[in-house]
Amino acid sequence: MEVMIWKSLGALVLAATTATVGGLSVVDASPSTRPAPVIATTGGVARGTSDGSVDRFSGIPYAAAPVGPLRWKAPQPAKPWIGVKDATQLPPGCAQAALPGATEDCLYLNVTRPHRPAGPRPVLVWIHGGGNTSGSSAEFDPARMAERGDVVVVTINYRLGVFGFFGLPGLADSGAFGLLDQQAALRWVHRNAVLFGGDPGKVTIFGESAGGTDVCANLVSPGSRGLFQRAIMQSGSCLLGVPTSVGPDGTVLQVRDGSLFSPVRTLAERGRTVAAQVAGGKCARTANQLTCLRGLPASQLIGNEAGFALGVGGRSLPLDPEVALRTGRFNRVPVLSGNTTDEARFTTMFVQALTGPIDAARYRALLRTTFGDDAGRIEARYPAQADSALTFAAVDTDRVFACPQLETTAAIRRFTPAWSYEFADRTAPTYTQFFTDLPAGASHASELAYLFDLRTQAPYRGTEPTELTQAQRRLGDRMIGIWTDFARTGRANWPKYDGRFTQSLQLHGNQPVDAAHEHQCDVWR
Repeated sequence: MEVMIWKSLGALVLAATTATVGGLSVVDASPSTRPAPVIATTGGVARGTSDGSVDRFSGIPYAAAPVGPLRWKAPQPAKPWIGVKDATQLPPGCAQAALPGATEDCLYLNVTRPHRPAGPRPVLVWIHGGGNTSGSSAEFDPARMAERGDVVVVTINYRLGVFGFFGLPGLADSGAFGLLDQQAALRWVHRNAVLFGGDPGKVTIFGESAGGTDVCANLVSPGSRGLFQRAIMQSGSCLLGVPTSVGPDGTVLQVRDGSLFSPVRTLAERGRTVAAQVAGGKCARTANQLTCLRGLPASQLIGNEAGFALGVGGRSLPLDPEVALRTGRFNRVPVLSGNTTDEARFTTMFVQALTGPIDAARYRALLRTTFGDDAGRIEARYPAQADSALTFAAVDTDRVFACPQLETTAAIRRFTPAWSYEFADRTAPTYTQFFTDLPAGASHASELAYLFDLRTQAPYRGTEPTELTQAQRRLGDRMIGIWTDFARTGRANWPKYDGRFTQSLQLHGNQPVDAAHEHQCDVWR
């Protein structure tokens, strides 16, 4: 969790195809191939797959490969292709340490739409999480959402870590390359929506964890204005913190003031440090440091993700996001915002896996290291007990996730309609394995299996969630209905957030809860 645009319609190959407009299927008429949906995009014609319920078009480029001289530059238009492009294979993830096969040539998106002809449908654009350092669009299969909600879902890749959020003195768009990728993908959606049966006037961006923070960044970025009409933030916001993490010796690695945003000048200094370290310091000794760094293989840069974040103070994010929200200087669209009840049990699992059980003494030591003189005040509200792992998880759930999410939503609601939710199914399957006997509860990312079918790939291969029970599937169907109805109407089916009551999404219905009281937000203001 640590921290372009097509110029014109490409050449369309008409031989052996029949086409319709308005997003209806274009079917390959060649007798030697299995009938497949074909879409005419602004870059060219792409052939996907269909299972009779949904059509899928995978690996469509929305920008040029950001390699060589395009590394650390704003995304450039992808080259239109001639012929019918095979869009049946999911694209590789963007370069990262955690994912074998990931590459810098990764600026692709995937479109999933209902097979039955209709339109125009609302479009939802998914921004994956992973701390802006890991993850990919390929992990998320949105077929259930597309089919049940009668919507088009687009999942995107964007540059990560040192490639997406790098900074250097004098480097234009420092800390913003991943955000600019997202905006380029949204411009592709805006221009292509009608071609695959979508409505460019009903585009919703949604994301989880760092993806939720990126949604919030798009809310406050001038470059996103007009590219979407609704926003959904899941377990991530402009005020998302950084969970406590410890090394094998118990040293706290991430502390109370962590953020996924950083001043551009700070990123520039971090970039100088990286330049002095990689390739034996080769680039620090050259006259043109940036050209040298762009000439290095990606493998020599991966692993330098720490310290890079969304850059504040540049043209993409000229205002601090907190200031932008509090003063109303953001893209005012309806917002749905929420988190899970037990977010930080996910991260506490790693703390225990590295250091062993968190008993009362260890809990107090962690509080002292993290909060210093405030440790006693925190413990008074979160008392130590024999097995304090759950208490420790509650501290980080409230401090890092729940209260920042509520505070973000409260700021937004002063200027535009906003709704709040909390995913509260404590029997939910987890996004990845739990390495300890800590009860998972409704931990971070546990709601994802209710919205998507999660594909198995590194770093999650072999640790996919178990199948949902019938009751959980009903909750998932209900959530898909909420998400897609919001995309369609700009409203959730409960009262707007009033600064106090949140809708708790449970197995047997929704109910309002005083989330700020539940998560002791008065401690963390």
